[in-house]
Amino acid sequence: MNQLRKIIHCDCDCFYASIEIRDNPALAGKPIAVGGSPTRRGVVATCNYEARKFGVHSALSSASARKRCPELIIIRPDMEKYRQASQQIHDIFSDYTALIEPLSLDEAYLDVSDCQQHGGSATAIATAIRQAVRDQVRITISAGVAPNKFLAKIASDWDKPDGLTVIRPPEVDAFVCALPVSKLHGVGKVTAAKMKRLGIETCGDLRRLDQEQLQQYFGSFGERLRQLSLGIDERPVQTERVRKSLSVENTYPSDLPSLEDCLQQLPELMRQLERRLERVQQEYVIQKQVVKVKFHDFVQTTVEMSSSCSSESNYQTLCAEGFKRGNKPVRLLGIGVRLAPLADLAPPPEAIEQLSLGLDS
Repeated sequence: MNQLRKIIHCDCDCFYASIEIRDNPALAGKPIAVGGSPTRRGVVATCNYEARKFGVHSALSSASARKRCPELIIIRPDMEKYRQASQQIHDIFSDYTALIEPLSLDEAYLDVSDCQQHGGSATAIATAIRQAVRDQVRITISAGVAPNKFLAKIASDWDKPDGLTVIRPPEVDAFVCALPVSKLHGVGKVTAAKMKRLGIETCGDLRRLDQEQLQQYFGSFGERLRQLSLGIDERPVQTERVRKSLSVENTYPSDLPSLEDCLQQLPELMRQLERRLERVQQEYVIQKQVVKVKFHDFVQTTVEMSSSCSSESNYQTLCAEGFKRGNKPVRLLGIGVRLAPLADLAPPPEAIEQLSLGLDS
């Protein structure tokens, strides 16, 4: 592991909700959620800690959230306002390093290994960033400082909200050894339950398994688990993230009872998708088209086909296939594309030159 690397993971606290409370102080101390209407099958995008005490969480339906917390105040998202706040925060990050890997509007990795400010102390830099966000954006942000991305992300969540946790290189081994395996990225409920049956509760327990056992129990994921259990993560902070897909979806106030009803929604979904595709068409090419169908009982299916464009007839075909798999009313319909970076598909300059020479001869 590169002991010289200094990584900060920054994660805003209840970002959307914090912005709404900032702009309306009367909401402070009250259970707040940002999301869709409970009468129109909306879902919670985020909520504050007062709401979380009642069991409200992101991705929960707004109707269920209101049942758990009758006093819950649900606010419609204002994405433009959140994007402006996000830009302010990223401007603060850029005061310290150009090596920034955004994960979302409110979350990012920063590599400050070469930053000379504050004596090169990553802890002091993280403290300064948090104070600047508090002063300029008027919300709180938690941060984790560690020698790699894996540990920095865990650290940022260690003392939320408004916390700062530092894992110094000499502390890594002891920290990871005692770390519950449920904290590891990629370990969901099923894998965690399997580990518990095997008597594996901490990374220290994982370390006792040899590579053959890890392969036997967890397949190809076993090697990644071994590295994480040792605190190893050599992934660099990537300033340019590669987009792999683009999609839009809609949850409908009333179920779509038939295939014909589903097909009638495609033109509007396509208009939304085309607007989003316009932003990336200079950098990516389409490789596949995808349709997602979620039925009224929450069972969902995804159908895709190879394609170099966003064709309505293809979406109609995919939608028909998806609907046929359940043949029951639909609550959510989504369409999208799989993408590939244009740069990855372009021939190298020398190939273009050779082609030109061939054509000229």
